[in-house]
Amino acid sequence: MNALAPDLLDRFRAIVGPKGWTSEPDALAQHVREWRDLYAGTTPLVLKPASTAEVAAIVKLANETKTKLVPQGGNTGLVGGGIPFDGGDEIILSLQRMNRIRAIDPLNDTITVEAGCILQNVQQAAREAGRLFPLSIGSEGSCTIGGNLSTNAGGNAVLRYGNTRELTLGLEVVLADGQVWDGLRGLRKDNTGYDLRDLFIGGEGTLGIITAAVLKLHPLPKAMATAFTAIPSPQAAIELLALAKAATGGQVTGCEIMPRIGLDYVLRHTPATSDPIAGRHPWYLILEFSSGRDDGAIAETMEAVLTEGFEKGLVLDAAIAQSDAQRAAFWKIREAMSSAQKPEGGSIKCDISVPVSQMPLFIERASKAVEDLIPGVRIVAFGHIGDGNVHFNPSQPVGWKPEDFMSYWDRVHQIVHDIAHEMNGSISAEHGVGRMKIDEITQYKPAIEIEMMRRIKRAFDPNNILNPGKVVRP
Repeated sequence: MNALAPDLLDRFRAIVGPKGWTSEPDALAQHVREWRDLYAGTTPLVLKPASTAEVAAIVKLANETKTKLVPQGGNTGLVGGGIPFDGGDEIILSLQRMNRIRAIDPLNDTITVEAGCILQNVQQAAREAGRLFPLSIGSEGSCTIGGNLSTNAGGNAVLRYGNTRELTLGLEVVLADGQVWDGLRGLRKDNTGYDLRDLFIGGEGTLGIITAAVLKLHPLPKAMATAFTAIPSPQAAIELLALAKAATGGQVTGCEIMPRIGLDYVLRHTPATSDPIAGRHPWYLILEFSSGRDDGAIAETMEAVLTEGFEKGLVLDAAIAQSDAQRAAFWKIREAMSSAQKPEGGSIKCDISVPVSQMPLFIERASKAVEDLIPGVRIVAFGHIGDGNVHFNPSQPVGWKPEDFMSYWDRVHQIVHDIAHEMNGSISAEHGVGRMKIDEITQYKPAIEIEMMRRIKRAFDPNNILNPGKVVRP
């Protein structure tokens, strides 16, 4: 333990005042452990600034005293990016009190928010202004915009609207020396040099602390068509997607694949869920279209796409949502897919992307390779097949002890990631690098890419105070 001096901790406390910090053990416990229990650490202090000025003062003092800071939003991450190490010499910087919506400009289709805003609240504010903020992920009731930006979050609507990066126009960032970059510009075009914004999005707090952002809004859909579809294979999923794209001219909002075993998990462990389709089928696809017109055309298009899918053998059965409640029930199944794996025992998580056309082959190859390694393993491969991202999560064989299965973590990752790499894919599609993959990415990224990342880290944070030990080693 490298305990920080009490007088130094007092200087940090003084910046935020009595309401802006905690060192009470029960309160600290909520910040030092990741929800999957894969990562835990220690900290003597959690700072909760209420303004950009307070963040700047904290970072300036940290830089002068070479004190390590761990930025944290809603603590819903999956790779340890917001969790301190065990040394006891890191202070957590929580942005949760910075939760104001600063401005909404409907005519410019932008909303300016602080980093601690909960994603669901931003979605609601956009709806109240007659607009859509389309970022949608399972943790949207607790994750924050700052965390979404820092990990370049993806989610269920990437197919149409893009990742968080594509939904962001400007940022406000506190740099490692305490200076504040005010880049809160709501411009679609600004061709005046390097795109500094994109360095911080996906940077996981290692280059600067994002304190606010200008986000893109979109027209609020007036009509949606959502189908829960039984399909024979992942190949059928991407062929059905191609039909849907051609038929809608860009109105496909969601395309999410799920295996039968994943649906079984959800039905067993998630209350108030039911199978939307009679009978058992090998794979399922949630297909969703949206339209700015409420004239029934989008529903007719969905029926036409599914009919063509039936004729081509791509669709085995389908249920089309007849109400908002039924649509929500379909999506509840998809959103529960991750949490429903936990009661089944150990689960090894892989978050990969490959070109959409290669996804069926990836699932086939990776499944066989892991099954050869661990006979009886249960493969749960699900997710955003429409944009080439699948969560490939092997569950322990029935009857195994979780600790025995989890001992295969590194070997399974090596197998799955090697296959993704061979197919020109990525070993982290949307979860980030954090602590989990900081060394592993050096196996797959060209050496020059790693070196460029290190140069950027050294240039922006020469004292290595911002989330050290995450993303890249300086």
